[in-house]
Amino acid sequence: MASHVETIIRSAVTKGIGKVADFNRKRLPRPTDAHPFLTGIHTPMTEEFTLEALRVDGEIPAGLTGRYLRNGPNPAIAPDPASYHWFTGAGMVHGIRIEGGRADWYRNRWVRGTEACAHLGEELPPGPREDRNDAPNTNVVGLAGRTFAIVEAGGKPVELDYELGTIAHNPFDGTLAGPYTAHPHHDPFTGETHAITYRGDEPNKVWHVVLDKDAHVVREEAVAVSDGPSIHDCAITENYVLVFDLPVTFSMKMLLAGYRFPYAWNDAHPARVGLLPRHANGDNIVWVPVEPCYVFHPANAHESADGKVIVDVVAHETMFATSKRGPDSEKSRMERWTIDPAAGTTTRTVIHDHAQEFPRYDERLTTRPYRYAYCVAIPDGERAEWQLADTRLFRHDLESGTTAERDFGPGRHPGEFVFVPRSVQGAEDDGWLIGLVVDMNDETTDLVILNADDFTGAPQAVVHLPHRVPPGFHGNWVAD
Repeated sequence: MASHVETIIRSAVTKGIGKVADFNRKRLPRPTDAHPFLTGIHTPMTEEFTLEALRVDGEIPAGLTGRYLRNGPNPAIAPDPASYHWFTGAGMVHGIRIEGGRADWYRNRWVRGTEACAHLGEELPPGPREDRNDAPNTNVVGLAGRTFAIVEAGGKPVELDYELGTIAHNPFDGTLAGPYTAHPHHDPFTGETHAITYRGDEPNKVWHVVLDKDAHVVREEAVAVSDGPSIHDCAITENYVLVFDLPVTFSMKMLLAGYRFPYAWNDAHPARVGLLPRHANGDNIVWVPVEPCYVFHPANAHESADGKVIVDVVAHETMFATSKRGPDSEKSRMERWTIDPAAGTTTRTVIHDHAQEFPRYDERLTTRPYRYAYCVAIPDGERAEWQLADTRLFRHDLESGTTAERDFGPGRHPGEFVFVPRSVQGAEDDGWLIGLVVDMNDETTDLVILNADDFTGAPQAVVHLPHRVPPGFHGNWVAD
């Protein structure tokens, strides 16, 4: 933990750098094209809606009672396209409530940070905030019967009520001292929730943060790193937390120039994966090198009988190498990494060689061997900046080595789909896949419920929304 004096010094330095960045931001070159993350499918919504008794085709399963929630960047005040980065827009949470075979309501609400409150003329909610990152825009999760919007790189969690109104900026009832993440991982066998967190003004450490069943922090263990790596996600096994220390790092040059997301590809930063024993000190981490690449999201991970760690990831050849507006990898693929801590090697094997992202799986099997992973296809090498313009969802069968494709049709673009089991003890594919599909033919959106064990068959149900929901990032099914 930083001392009080260190905190004062860091705050003063940060404010000084911020003033330089604000000055230089006005001098950035004006874009000559439309910003890809402010136009088209990504055009921000300008209103909050409450829609009731939604139209449904098919039959919503009676076993689904709860909310499908999704979070994503949605500026409340029109940003300057010269400095806007997709990852920095104010968060907007979307929700559809389901019960008794009905879709009762849809709501979209800005997370109440500085920007949304200024736009709406509201007072800021209570609780500690990060001035430049106070409207988490990346994920929305259910923890201990509560709902939190979350983000990486220093932002604090924001607690939401059942109908998506902001209650407070809440660092887990005051138990979180440092930063949090957009990707906590719940261990269904221990009840713990694990995360690897980082912040831009602490380039030499990241933290392993553990929540208990009440969503209170019981561990914040620092791990030494260098260069300020951007670690978007982690993975857990029965005995380890995996730390993806890869060549996207903090760039002071970009920050001072005025860019709002100051992270870039760094050829000089060694690529490695850390295996941190879940209850050990940070200096007990074992670092294992890997060929340079970048990982936003792993699927599941587990340990083999001979002591290796196996993790499935979407690996990008590079990331943030040219664009200062959003992700810019031209090539990604689904890979299996076999990490051998004794030999100090990581073996990368291609599972599926098409660009894709947002892998999900049956999270009842977190830390254990599993069979199916579900990913969203993205255009393969068409242009550097992501357009999320593919129309397909992949299901990877990791036992047979095959991949099934579900195509939603021309102009219909799926986001991340979440697996929801039909029962606690059911088979791995005995459940539903739930996600949003944007139809750019008429700028509407469907919540699609698929039967996971009939992946290419007719949808179980489709809930219709009369407007376009921007693709955003991550969401979850939060059962009542």
